[in-house]
Amino acid sequence: MSGTICVVDDEPSILNTLSSILEDEGYQVTLAKNGEEAMKVIQMEPPDVVILDIWMPELDGLEVLTRVRELFPNMMVIMMSGHGSVETAVKATKLGAYDYLEKPLDLEKVTILVRNALNQHKLEEENINLRVKVERHSKLVGASTAMEKLRQQIAAAAPTHSRVLISGENGTGKELVARAIHLQSPRHNRPFVEVNCAAIPETLIETELFGHERGAFTGAVAQKRGKFDFADGGTLFLDEIGDMSLATQAKVLRVLEEQQFTRVGGGKLIKVNVRVLAASNKDFQQEIEKGNFREDLFYRLNVLPIEIPPLRARREDIAALTHHFLKIHAEEQGVKLKDITSEALDVLVRHDWPGNIRELRNQVERLMIMVPKNTIEVDDVLPFMPRGFNRVNPLDAYDSLREARNAFEREYIAVRLRENNWNVSKTADDLKIERSHLHRKIKLLNVELRSEH
Repeated sequence: MSGTICVVDDEPSILNTLSSILEDEGYQVTLAKNGEEAMKVIQMEPPDVVILDIWMPELDGLEVLTRVRELFPNMMVIMMSGHGSVETAVKATKLGAYDYLEKPLDLEKVTILVRNALNQHKLEEENINLRVKVERHSKLVGASTAMEKLRQQIAAAAPTHSRVLISGENGTGKELVARAIHLQSPRHNRPFVEVNCAAIPETLIETELFGHERGAFTGAVAQKRGKFDFADGGTLFLDEIGDMSLATQAKVLRVLEEQQFTRVGGGKLIKVNVRVLAASNKDFQQEIEKGNFREDLFYRLNVLPIEIPPLRARREDIAALTHHFLKIHAEEQGVKLKDITSEALDVLVRHDWPGNIRELRNQVERLMIMVPKNTIEVDDVLPFMPRGFNRVNPLDAYDSLREARNAFEREYIAVRLRENNWNVSKTADDLKIERSHLHRKIKLLNVELRSEH
């Protein structure tokens, strides 16, 4: 295993011995004979591991450890001392030392400890890189009013331990919202476990959630832990929970109430501390009326409701999302980042995106692959748009500002009425206008009032 080691000690014999041993193991070694020199060496070229003597004149090892941890919080530091005591070892550990060695040194123990520290360092770096990647992919892109409201809801929900029910159309980013809540919560260093309830057969969903004991059924040759078990201390995200069977809903309800469960085929109660986030694209009131979803489970989950707007309701974010996906695809595939013209972006903005953000991301990836040029132009985008798409800018259809404003108001009011199930009073409250004023607008602009039920 390769790695860089810095050895710090005021005894030349210790420096020489450790240098020889570690170099024979294949490590690159730098030496420092006091604390001040150590700080210069470490800051100039940060090593993977520092082996640091505690008792040195002027700047002692504990002070060096404190400074190193401030500058490089993830650096592995192994302390050593010929005047060892339990109190010193405990203090070093509290200050962030990886481990502690007593002199005279056991050289075999030194090499094992360095190897373990390097493994730990590598693992932590991988975790940091993975987190950066996850956070980049989980980034909520957009500066629209709808997105700002969504961020505020996430910020309010995240610090709590309350359950959250996320609703929205397919492809709007319900998983991204769930991850954002988890990453901003006190549980961010604990597991985030996702279960797609629609993708797991009904016969397997219980063992997937709760696990099973050996011999619980034919083929259960070993004990299996369930998702609730894996999520202990962290967050469990139940995606598409509206597709869960009534029998499984009853068992999930019991776990939410008691924070404990038994594995399939087992009798032992397993206690867990799990925060549950759930999501669905279904209308729960309709599902409850049809008898497809338990009302008591709905109220258990719907402590903090968050609704994600469809992409067509925040068209002003489409340009930013497009650039975001262009960058992500270029990084993932190791290819040159492409530019896109404003005219091409205008085409994307005019599309309704029934598949929402997922559809837009797929479209951007398709353009990155299929367009050979460095700049994506309008003629590159149009062939990939759905049949019947209007390639003419709708703004060109209006002869005056008044006509364009009336058309916008007509569509905006119709959308808000539809969202409120054609309830004029509620829509007026949302639009912050008087009910009588909204009635006049509806009549003046010829907005068609109808019910979808």
